[in-house]
Amino acid sequence: MLKRFLQNPILKKKKENVWESKLVFNPAAVCHNGLVHLLYRAVGDDNISRIGYAISSNGYEFLRLDKPVFIPRGILEGKGCEDPRLVFLDNRFYATYTSYSTHGVRVSLASTHNFIQWKRYGVVLPDMDAKDAVLFPEKINGKYVMYYRPMDPPRSIWITFSEDLIHWQDSKTVIKPVAGRWDGVGIGAASPPVKTAKGWLLIYHGVDEESVYRLGVALFDLENPSSIVSRYSEPILEPEEDYELHGEANEVVYGTGICEIEDKYYIYYGAADKVICGATVEKDALLSLL
Repeated sequence: MLKRFLQNPILKKKKENVWESKLVFNPAAVCHNGLVHLLYRAVGDDNISRIGYAISSNGYEFLRLDKPVFIPRGILEGKGCEDPRLVFLDNRFYATYTSYSTHGVRVSLASTHNFIQWKRYGVVLPDMDAKDAVLFPEKINGKYVMYYRPMDPPRSIWITFSEDLIHWQDSKTVIKPVAGRWDGVGIGAASPPVKTAKGWLLIYHGVDEESVYRLGVALFDLENPSSIVSRYSEPILEPEEDYELHGEANEVVYGTGICEIEDKYYIYYGAADKVICGATVEKDALLSLL
């Protein structure tokens, strides 16, 4: 279904940069004013996750900064900042990410105009271990909306609502794993939802009993994003290439970014928790599955 970039992997570790000398993976992506911006998770020899930045004019070839643009701060980020997701909302770029420490994993939020200077909002779901948080790119019925995944089993996708992006409420499950299937052990939102004429398109990841990570796709109601319209039963991308099969975690494709470019979706993902890759799919072809 998805066609991998011929250039894959598009970003690898840089040994000369101590903060990204070991691993780079799980990139957030947003397309704005003809440019694709990536925020990616990077790990150095200290095993702390920081966030780097790369930019592209064609979606395939990226220039990257030699210093991280976002670094851990405070006791709740003692072990790093992980797995960002990006949306352009209210004329700012908002990044949801995972704060990791000995206290657990928490959903945190920050925003920026330029990817260099950041406003931090801190942990926004303080009462639970959770990750895989993705904001919707617009308000729905006057409220901000976010999908996320609590760490407690079954690892499912939940929805929550806010009037200020800081205080979230009315949480409930919207989609669960399907026992015995490729997404039977756990699921989580991959990239932020994309608005289409048919509904909110969500790429999600699923993991099976063998700890293999694949990507799937679902569609939610435009006015009621708690309501699922359709869910494709088969994966749309699974580990096949060597760079997806062997790495820090074997057999992993972990999508975290999506961009609409002309008649295609560009999907950016971490492969084997080691490198950054991309794939494309025709919009109509993907929607036809749903």
